[in-house]
Amino acid sequence: METKTLIHLRELMSARQIDALIIPGTDPHGSEYIAEHWQERRFVSGFTGSAGTLAITLDQAGLWTDSRYYLQGEEQLQGSGITLMKDGMPETPSIAEWLKSTLGKAKVVAVNPVMFNINGLRQLEAKLLVNDITINTNYDLVNEIWINRPELPSNPIICLDTVITGKSCSEKLTDLREALNHNGCNSILLTALDDIAWLFNIRGNDIMYNPVVISYAIITDTKAILYIDSRKIDEQATQHLSEAMVEVRPYDQVFDDLKMVSGSISIDFNKVNVALYKSLPADCIVVDMVSPIVLMKSIKNGTELKGIRKAMVKDGVALTRFLHWLMNEVPKGEVTELSAMSKLYDCRAEQEEFFSESFGTIAGYGAHGAIVHYGATAESNSPLKAEGLFLVDSGGQYYHGTTDITRTVALGAVTRQEKQDYTNVLKGHIALANAVFPMGTRGCQLDILARQFLWNNGLQYGHGTGHGIGHFLCVHEGPQSIRMDENPTKLQPGMVLSNEPGLYRSGQYGIRIENLISVKTNCETEFGDFLSFDTLTLFPYDRNAIALELLTNAEIEWIDRYHEEVYDLLKPYLSKEEKQWLDIQTQPLL
Repeated sequence: METKTLIHLRELMSARQIDALIIPGTDPHGSEYIAEHWQERRFVSGFTGSAGTLAITLDQAGLWTDSRYYLQGEEQLQGSGITLMKDGMPETPSIAEWLKSTLGKAKVVAVNPVMFNINGLRQLEAKLLVNDITINTNYDLVNEIWINRPELPSNPIICLDTVITGKSCSEKLTDLREALNHNGCNSILLTALDDIAWLFNIRGNDIMYNPVVISYAIITDTKAILYIDSRKIDEQATQHLSEAMVEVRPYDQVFDDLKMVSGSISIDFNKVNVALYKSLPADCIVVDMVSPIVLMKSIKNGTELKGIRKAMVKDGVALTRFLHWLMNEVPKGEVTELSAMSKLYDCRAEQEEFFSESFGTIAGYGAHGAIVHYGATAESNSPLKAEGLFLVDSGGQYYHGTTDITRTVALGAVTRQEKQDYTNVLKGHIALANAVFPMGTRGCQLDILARQFLWNNGLQYGHGTGHGIGHFLCVHEGPQSIRMDENPTKLQPGMVLSNEPGLYRSGQYGIRIENLISVKTNCETEFGDFLSFDTLTLFPYDRNAIALELLTNAEIEWIDRYHEEVYDLLKPYLSKEEKQWLDIQTQPLL
């Protein structure tokens, strides 16, 4: 049975001679998390998962999402007239394949031009062209039927001083202009919210988890223009931006201003939406280029690294308080995945300069830990028992840094296999942390270090080993990564990444161990400069899950040194009972 929303949408499609409509779960900025105003896919389908794309024809509809949301999708789409399409399964066609087989030839597919980036639309056009299917980008059909659509957030922006950022907005603008000049461009359009927040030294709470501000920006040789809702600009923000000679204009004015562009302008075809691209005059020179800011912000300066270390102490204190509580409460039989998540949030929120979580906490007990991106719900909420493994992947946003940590802990007795698996994951984690590598090395060249002990036992994990981390910004940041897939980005001193190998036995348990690491200069030799990693995260590994006989003396010594550092840095901020608990957890392994 169709929902009223779907019926109204199809009536509008028919009136506009539209044969199909694609609604992605994104926003005009390509954000990982999006504001309520842009939840178009959720409004039409009722599906609340963070990943998924909806395709609607005049008589059929399908929603494509990955394995994280198969169960959730089946529940939320029941009775909606929308079929769950299990993306990633061999029998599931792509959206383009489905449209070609469902529509036939010479039909029209509509998309909201602000919700598709340029390359994304071009790729879709190429796939549909073989059936003479064209794409119409002239409408936002969902907006026409969305009564009482939520407004865009109007929260005041937060301005950061160089005490936190280490570099002023003016200095960053100078660096950006030099990079543009080097690439032969005299202007750039910025749409990625973290790029804009970093450049102008501003933050906000317009969306969940990522402290960014909904805005656009155009930077030229002589001007820096921030397009933003004026309600966000208070007296402090006015002064902050005027000191850097930043002009503030209304958010939507960017479309009109782009029509006046002359000369060359740099835009990223993988990020800039189609509506913005269509606004550019035909005679301007458009350069498809990744914004120089992407690399600039990935290399943290000394002030930022110092701030991240400060955040790690606060996070370590919060995690210690949480685990101390958890180990005391689980035997009482009253803790669940959701109540554990709530307690962990409270422990972080108690810390000074805490801003928010950096992503939704993954708290998976037993078999739920084997679901890599598991999210506990009221329906799936599992009670924790004093046995087996509990995986907790969480993070915090502090005014001076972003954290991301995963620990897998034994809540009681664990099996021999669980200990062996945990230890092989830990060995890979240590091997990567201890890597020494020549300047110019890419993350994909180091990935094997984290997997080698699993591979030796015929084991594997499907996700990347490490992603970049922002500085009081997005917890997932590029361009650097550590994964099997080729990434041309070379690791450079100042980059911060995660170190998170794992192992997942479906229906049994999952193991992941994650610290954040920063790239640093190691030594200079006749063969060139060499780099290595500093481990930033401060929290012990679970000694009760380790099979000691599988560790080498060097690995044991590394863990003991790390645990000693954890205890020394966290103990000044702990209660007597918490300090005693942490002292036990960080004692030498032998």
